[in-house]
Amino acid sequence: MSDLTNWQHGNEEFLARAMSWLRLRLMRLAPSEKSSSTKKVVDATPPAPRRNFWERLTSKPTATPIALPPATKGSSDDAEAKAREEMNAAAAMNPAPALMLLSRSLGLSAFEQEVLLLCAAMELDTRIAALCARAQDDPAKTYPTFALAFALFDDPGWEVLSPEGPLRHWRLIEINQPGATPLTTSSLRADERIVNYIKGLNYLDDRLMSFLLPLEGTKSDIELPPSQQNIAEQIVKQLNPAIPMQRLPVIQLLGSDAPSKQLIAASVAARLGLRLYRLPVELLPTLAAELETLARLVEREMALWPFALYLDAHELDGTATGEATMPPFQRFLARSNGVFFLDTHEIRRGIGRASLELDIAKPTRTEQQIAWAKALGAMGDDTPAQLASQFDLNLAAIQTIAQTTLAERNNGAQALPQRLWKACLSATRPRLDQLAQRIEPKATWDDIVLPVPEMELLHQIAGQVSQRNKVYEEWGFAAKRSRGLSINALFAGESGTGKTMAAEVIANDLQLSLYRIDLSAVVSKYIGETEKNLRRMFDAAENGGAILFFDEADALFGKRSEVKDSHDRYANIEINYLLQRMESYRGLAILATNMKSALDPAFMRRIRFIVEFRPHGPAERKAIWQRIFPPQTATKGLDFDRLARLTLNGGSINNVAINAAFLAAQANSPVTMPLVLSAARTEFQKLKRPFSNEDFVWHEPVAEVFEHR
Repeated sequence: MSDLTNWQHGNEEFLARAMSWLRLRLMRLAPSEKSSSTKKVVDATPPAPRRNFWERLTSKPTATPIALPPATKGSSDDAEAKAREEMNAAAAMNPAPALMLLSRSLGLSAFEQEVLLLCAAMELDTRIAALCARAQDDPAKTYPTFALAFALFDDPGWEVLSPEGPLRHWRLIEINQPGATPLTTSSLRADERIVNYIKGLNYLDDRLMSFLLPLEGTKSDIELPPSQQNIAEQIVKQLNPAIPMQRLPVIQLLGSDAPSKQLIAASVAARLGLRLYRLPVELLPTLAAELETLARLVEREMALWPFALYLDAHELDGTATGEATMPPFQRFLARSNGVFFLDTHEIRRGIGRASLELDIAKPTRTEQQIAWAKALGAMGDDTPAQLASQFDLNLAAIQTIAQTTLAERNNGAQALPQRLWKACLSATRPRLDQLAQRIEPKATWDDIVLPVPEMELLHQIAGQVSQRNKVYEEWGFAAKRSRGLSINALFAGESGTGKTMAAEVIANDLQLSLYRIDLSAVVSKYIGETEKNLRRMFDAAENGGAILFFDEADALFGKRSEVKDSHDRYANIEINYLLQRMESYRGLAILATNMKSALDPAFMRRIRFIVEFRPHGPAERKAIWQRIFPPQTATKGLDFDRLARLTLNGGSINNVAINAAFLAAQANSPVTMPLVLSAARTEFQKLKRPFSNEDFVWHEPVAEVFEHR
């Protein structure tokens, strides 16, 4: 027989003895059995001191009953005295019966425990109702009252009626007081959850089921990396019962990585022997009375069904210090006690109790590499190092991606490193749909035409991104400095010289996502909104090291001006924030501008690479013309030397090629020189460049050559 079964049998035995004693006690108050001295004198002895939450939570049951009175000496009722002795003997079980555990957890006095037993007996023994009516000499009073309890039990205390007393504070009993009925004669009823607990059935109160959610996907048995393990140990020490405190501090977990916070919270809860539930703050009631009731109910359940609570408030903005203006979750914390984790991006003030603020970050790159190696097993290559170098993931994401990808490989999938890379890209794809445009990189190194020095700079940029883990982590540069580790580049040059294509080439080579920032969505006229948008953008892109492409960067990274009014001051604040964030961003940020001189000098100091995109010369233009038409496009008699003499940049050449292709499709013919020159003439007119009509006249050679490319 299991320990739980033994305890249940012992609890049932205790309740049976308690019901027998209670029935005899009630029968003694019946009119036919009353003596002339049945009036009770209210004892002014103060109740047992209320213990703090941790003492109630961590106290261990003993074999000694704590609230049952001894048998009255000289009692004339031998049966009652015998029943009391049998009840006391049954209460000596270890662990103690549920009623004793509840009394110890919630700080009930002996009299309060007896009142609760009387109210619960109405549900446990059908004979109690009739006995209550007889004891109160009123057939209609088939229910317990405070007046009956005062007459029924020894050493009563008037404080049992107080709203701050345990019975009413913890909602252990319900009082039905219609009209002008006195409180002492109003009917009492034990809370359904409490009756079931006394009976030995323990569960989370169903009134909380619509508020509390188990933290899905959070495994407390996951071994935390050293950096997060140290934080968990620090929290446990702060919650150590040896530290004298009236109320436990709120653990504020700061930062944007919610999964890491949840893993740490789960680890702490497991070490404290607590379950872990999540309470979405948006579900908290706004009315003060409802919020107070919920706070008391949660704290009561924390004692009876031990758990810690995880509140997610990282998306809420603003703080308040006055209780009247507090958000509901802050008022809830101010009125509650227990083990609370608060998931927030920044420190929350004005919660009415002490707090411990801890910055939570993802595991370090080295710890992520170790986690990848454990999750993937012995692969015999540098895949863990490559994944840790490029993607900034937490433990939960690493395990999920590894398990899913390995399962696909076992089902016949090939090229595991490539599948892992794509899975990481998908998992870290930033939510930037409202702030940036995702560009599908298709251009390769063979598609771009630049002078040799500029091509070498582009290769250096791609090389530094791919090798940054080796230099920063393995070679120790990251350990010696916290700034200057960002990789960024400035692409400066006229429109159409290949700046956007160069960004595509680098993104395609590195197999990374490329996002072109939408300045109209980022920049806001409202104070502080631009910084918030920039923070969201950088935070979202940082997990996967996405490439951020700031086109027309001079509009956002312009020079700071002399402060003449509030507009200048807030504009400078935006520039200052960008300076700081650009320096700390771990991905690749590319700034493109055709007004290099308009950028703030402070940005120029922080830029690692500056690539000048000069107007194309004849050699570059010829190479572009030779590559501009896809192999599927039919061409005929194109003179690339003649086309190279047209002073157009790569972007304009692309426009001419596309327009010529449409003219050919309309004429149902290959792309020919007359069509290309006609499209070029249109481009020159659009650009308002001077030209001679003779430049766009084509004389067919004697021998035509049809070329199908």
